[in-house]
Amino acid sequence: MNRRRLSIGLLLALGALAACEQAEMLEDRFRDLTPYEAYQENLAVAGLHETALAHDWAAAGREALEDPIEVGLPFEEEAYITADDPLAVGYRVHVPRGRKLTFAVAIDSDEGTRLFIDLFRVPNDEEDPLRPVFSADSVAGIYEHEDPWRAGDYILRVQPELLRGGTYRVILTQEAQYAFPVEGYSMGSIQSFFGAPRDGGRRVHHGVDVFAPRGTPVLAATAGVTYRVSDTNIGGKVVWVRDDERGARFYYAHLDSQYVGNGVQVEVGDTIGFVGNTGNARTTPPHLHFGVYRRRQGPFDPYPFLATPRGTLPEMTADLAMLGSEVQPGNDGIRLRASPAMRGEVLMELDSGASLRVLGASGGWFRVRLPDGGYGYVAARLMDAVPAVLADDGGAP
Repeated sequence: MNRRRLSIGLLLALGALAACEQAEMLEDRFRDLTPYEAYQENLAVAGLHETALAHDWAAAGREALEDPIEVGLPFEEEAYITADDPLAVGYRVHVPRGRKLTFAVAIDSDEGTRLFIDLFRVPNDEEDPLRPVFSADSVAGIYEHEDPWRAGDYILRVQPELLRGGTYRVILTQEAQYAFPVEGYSMGSIQSFFGAPRDGGRRVHHGVDVFAPRGTPVLAATAGVTYRVSDTNIGGKVVWVRDDERGARFYYAHLDSQYVGNGVQVEVGDTIGFVGNTGNARTTPPHLHFGVYRRRQGPFDPYPFLATPRGTLPEMTADLAMLGSEVQPGNDGIRLRASPAMRGEVLMELDSGASLRVLGASGGWFRVRLPDGGYGYVAARLMDAVPAVLADDGGAP
């Protein structure tokens, strides 16, 4: 019976996902132009779209989406843009379910350069078009995108307007979707997990249990409105919080007492009650039962919504003064990789005489362009500066 329920739940989730994809594609047909698209349209109105430079610019934008750099989170890169060389960079990242993507892009330029920033969600069927979910043109700030109910891949494209240059910095991180719901405690306090058998296997656990001393404040994991603040046989003293923006419902059960009534607007971190063991938890130590539900889809495992992502930004050890300069491998056999990590795919091994243009720096890596136009990452510490006379004349004797 449980296996059948899980299968039905999976089918419902897949059906909802397909319907969501179709609805989003329909929405895209009627949306406003992004700043990037509006700029392209203005080029056409001005008759500049047929110039070789505009063609190269548009091609660079397409290539950045078709062949993006796959990077892990968190990620940081500082990059160099030349005014006379149309350039765009795409960064592809994977965001697990229950996480939100945070990204910031800033440009340093004396020319007032517009830098187009476009975030696209990669559809499940990669034959379908990318879906734009965020667009801006040099608006400074830190941005967030969330799609809490599904994991997905995203591409962030960064591209300056024509004939403008400078340096930019991009930072991509991920955060837990919701705040931890018990004050002073964290994931290690969860001792009963989603899907655990209950009542001799006749049902399963539809939440997680956070164990803490009686009276510990229970906090709102997200903003919303309280409803069904009541006392029940199973949950004991409970508080439900409705988040209409996400179509979500949050269940806080076995409270020793409630601190809010029905119809109260709560913000993240507000106290809504206190840990207890009321209802059918009277024989267990005090704990909070926390459940996450989506309208018309039932319960979701709260764990990935609460877990703090692992990883920290690597220290920037690559020499930023080398951005825009020519470098060459210190010896033969140095590997060019597809991403800035030792586990990154090896694209080729370089000869010591290869001349590489440094376009970006991430941690201890340079993103470089080869003479044939290819791109990749090399360990910055293994690169030597090309003498100025050789950089000027291409190495001719």
